Amino acid sequence: MSSSPVRPREGDGDPPAGWRGITRARLLPWGLAAGFFTFYALFCLRRHGLLLTTGYDLGIFEQAVRSYAHFELPVASLKGEGYNLLGDHFSPVLLALAPFYLVWPTAKTLLFAQAALLALAVVPICRWTQRQLGAAAAVAVGIGYGFSWGVGSTIGFDFHEVAFAAPLLAFSVVALAERRWVAAAAWAAPLCLVKEDLGLTVAVIGGFIAWRGARRLGVATALFGVLASALEFLVLLPAMSPSHAYNYWDNLEAAPGTEPSLLERVLAVPGHLLTATVQGQLLFFLLIPTLLLALRSPLFLVAVPTLAWRLLSKNEMYWGTRYHYSVVLMPIVFAAFVDGLIRLRAAKPHWGRWATAPFLCGSVLVTAVLFPFFPMASAADAGFWRDSAHVRTVQSVLADIPSGAKVAAGNRLVPQLTGRCTVFEFGWPKDWRTAEWVVVDTRNPMGWPLNGAQEAEEITKLRAEGFRTVREDEGVLLLRAPSPEGR
Repeated sequence: MSSSPVRPREGDGDPPAGWRGITRARLLPWGLAAGFFTFYALFCLRRHGLLLTTGYDLGIFEQAVRSYAHFELPVASLKGEGYNLLGDHFSPVLLALAPFYLVWPTAKTLLFAQAALLALAVVPICRWTQRQLGAAAAVAVGIGYGFSWGVGSTIGFDFHEVAFAAPLLAFSVVALAERRWVAAAAWAAPLCLVKEDLGLTVAVIGGFIAWRGARRLGVATALFGVLASALEFLVLLPAMSPSHAYNYWDNLEAAPGTEPSLLERVLAVPGHLLTATVQGQLLFFLLIPTLLLALRSPLFLVAVPTLAWRLLSKNEMYWGTRYHYSVVLMPIVFAAFVDGLIRLRAAKPHWGRWATAPFLCGSVLVTAVLFPFFPMASAADAGFWRDSAHVRTVQSVLADIPSGAKVAAGNRLVPQLTGRCTVFEFGWPKDWRTAEWVVVDTRNPMGWPLNGAQEAEEITKLRAEGFRTVREDEGVLLLRAPSPEGR
């Protein structure tokens, strides 16, 4: 494939930088980012206020960032006593949130940070689109990314470290398209600090650079990515994990005769493109917002490592469109879409804007059609923006727990407390029974780690052990352990 044609930058000849030099063209990408940040932040904070966030995963990440803020290793008691989160996933990038957490020590800090990171990814993609295809195209692409199902599924499920990958990938892939090889490598390199598998994505970016331009830089970047992931998978993660092994190797393994082997899963991948399997649906939802035009761009190759480990895994959670796993794909897919549009216009110069208009309109239409099926759609419900009486009751009960206490809480109550208490999941792991306080919402059991019947059984056991009821209001139960002398 030939490289994308580069048109003169819209804005060349503008006044010098400074307030007088700021034009509407320069403000457009940042304006879109500001709008999405505001929406994401309000949406995430509202979910948190409605007790829709969980200990797995927001509580875990807050405990890690809280530890960093106190100059300690990222220990998450929700994963187990003294559990070093660097032994679960290698994400030292979370350290960047520690200064902000010191200023505002709450889970909301993480939600704000995620909103900012996801919104920031709009800037390079829209700025590039605006230069090449105009302001209207930039707005259409910005809407496509900003309201994409991958972003929506992420902000609809707590906080995750991969939010850092979205802007890094956006800046890196756009730099690839513009043949700014050093910038592409520089933006890609920090991905190795976000999560252990992203070194393989860095390697693909390096391979792209070697293929299209700067061979030495590309080879060096590719080797850096491969070696970084190898070091993390084989040395750092096992060294810091309580099991002294990488915890997720078994996602690629299968017991003989019980599940498809890894080879069988590799051979099945092409078939997923044409089938209605869960994996096929993932690929469909990934490509349909671009009307398949993203496949026309070699930039789509950057998505291959993430797609590969997801499609080859035996863990079904990785196959679908729920959760946060697709957010690293969104900047790549929409950058590939823009590249495809540029190639299309170059191939049909006599059509002008009409060559790309159907694809841009179609992309916005598909985004609008998919929007109601993913978490962001709940923002259109008036009830989403109001606290129920039950939510107010829960908050009142939680306020009775003293700061610094050791608490075992239901999954949806955990992130309400992790900023000021040592918190365990009620029922997980084994050391949750060392808690001094227990708080559960028996009206709305989440079903994990215990279902309603199991919760009731554990509460009966606690009462038999001497735990006394401090409050019981609308099914919200607060228990306190007996004094050491009474045990």
